[in-house]
Amino acid sequence: MTSSQSNVDSALAHAPIWEQRMRAGRVGLPDWADDAPQHCVVAATTPDGVLEIHCWDAGSGPGGLRQVTSRTEGTSSATISPDGLWVWWFDDTDGDELGVWRRQPYGTGPGGGVEDATGLPAAYSAGLALGRGGLAVVGGSDDEHGTRIHVLTRDVDGGLHSRLLYSHPEDAYVAGLSEDGSLVLVSHSEHGDSRHPALRCVRTCDGSTVAEVWDGPGKGVASAGFAPALGDGRALVLHERRGFGELLIWDVLTGTQHELVLPIPGEVADADWSHDGRSALVLVDHQARTRAHEVELASAVVEPLFRTHGTVHAATTLRDHGAWLLWSSGSTPPAVWDPAGDLVLTPPGNRAPPSVDVEDVWAPGAGGSIHALLRRPRGDIEPLSGPLPLVIDVHGGPAAHDADSFRPLPAAWVDHGFAHLQVNYRGSTGYGSSWRDALEARIGHIELEDVVAVRDHLVATGVADPGRVVLSGASWGGYLTLLGLGLYPDRWAVGLAAVPVADYVAAYEDEMEALKAFDRSLFGGSPDQVPHRYRDSSPLTYVDQVTAPVLILAGENDPRCPIRQIENYLGVLVQRGMPHELYRFDAGHGSLVDDERVRQTRAELGFVARHLPSTATS
Repeated sequence: MTSSQSNVDSALAHAPIWEQRMRAGRVGLPDWADDAPQHCVVAATTPDGVLEIHCWDAGSGPGGLRQVTSRTEGTSSATISPDGLWVWWFDDTDGDELGVWRRQPYGTGPGGGVEDATGLPAAYSAGLALGRGGLAVVGGSDDEHGTRIHVLTRDVDGGLHSRLLYSHPEDAYVAGLSEDGSLVLVSHSEHGDSRHPALRCVRTCDGSTVAEVWDGPGKGVASAGFAPALGDGRALVLHERRGFGELLIWDVLTGTQHELVLPIPGEVADADWSHDGRSALVLVDHQARTRAHEVELASAVVEPLFRTHGTVHAATTLRDHGAWLLWSSGSTPPAVWDPAGDLVLTPPGNRAPPSVDVEDVWAPGAGGSIHALLRRPRGDIEPLSGPLPLVIDVHGGPAAHDADSFRPLPAAWVDHGFAHLQVNYRGSTGYGSSWRDALEARIGHIELEDVVAVRDHLVATGVADPGRVVLSGASWGGYLTLLGLGLYPDRWAVGLAAVPVADYVAAYEDEMEALKAFDRSLFGGSPDQVPHRYRDSSPLTYVDQVTAPVLILAGENDPRCPIRQIENYLGVLVQRGMPHELYRFDAGHGSLVDDERVRQTRAELGFVARHLPSTATS
């Protein structure tokens, strides 16, 4: 251990428990090289608490992590070439997501042999697939061109050659590359609905179409990749033909499709081929837990893997028919496991202190029963009964869901005596297509009906103190927080909105092109085409009704929820003399730096303590 690490460990030992969790080591799921499986890349925190890309030799434990990148704002997106010789990572500026792919030799440290991997201009990433012999398929989007996908090849002397494979004004991305490099899967929304995309298979040599899958309006399909065998044209595809996520095998060369009807509840969230192509590792979302299963593809026989509680965040099959699973639960910090229950890779540095388990809550709502997850501070034996101060933490997306998984922020609120609630409102994934798409009827309003219904249910059952309810969220959750403060001003004592949409028209004008496409799909057009829908769903429309103090956290370089539209909203609060604070940070749509995450959490805890003086912070 270095003296610098020793000093960090000593300081951390005297920090509050919530801060220890937030500064504890983090690690993602390793990505291994097809032809050199001992070579892996993985995102993990450095001793300074910054998420960076590392090389990792399989089986070497956290001590085998070797830092590759070193950027002030951190680095999270990376992959490895099939031969295991090159690490590719995405380089943007201060978290603005507009950048280029770089590569450097495996095993080199920060700055070691780094080169521009593509020669293409800066763009927002729209997927990357690496093949053998230097082949790369690179997707990018910008306001001028929409989406463009290029094929890159290298000659024997290392010369780089680029050719445009696909271009369209609507949103698209690289969704897969066949084992022999001859076929590319493109997920696209040429039909104008990026929330329900189609899949097209094109030839790498000339971009000509081989086959296409589109199930019609309101039914998206997604790729889980080609089979790992030369000449095999089968791809795993996620579909929703019966109103929930399922799996099929699509042979792009013959055009045949074989639907896999699995005898397990829930929605297929992701899948990964076994090395021999006979089975797949399938992740299924069900009631806020994601579980792993091995599925024999010919018979659809299912074998559950690993634990039945908690959430598998990501998984990969291995060459020896094994698997790695990144798993956590509400009480247990994440680590990488194998299906037998043996640890593969734990985070570097200090381990996060555990927290409390989540409790399932079901509440009646206008669209049906609403599922939520509750964390409560514990007494000596049992959770405290209440009425308790309550933080309602609204998830982002909106096409996402809260899960039984470990998160330092909810644990921090529990440490401070709050109950913490996460609501899988209409708009969330994991509960069927109709539940996910119900928000389109009246964006923002539908989700908040469910959030308020669960809030009122906890008040009625004596869990929550109606005078001490905090509405909180980030990204889409931040948007719903600001909208909720205006639509239901009597339900909240304080509001905390991180990187939110505050003025929807101005947000559309300034946001990245992929988000513009998302909004057109969601609202049925642009603000010029359906101005009444944007006005009806914009927090700015209801800002005059806000009565609760509000803290807004905003990234200076955020391309998703740009800062100008937040300033528009704040300007009205200033005119009205409403209590509010703005916390600005020098990054994009969030931060990969522990110091910054701690500062933001401290700002939220402090703001609530000032406006709910009966609560305490440390």
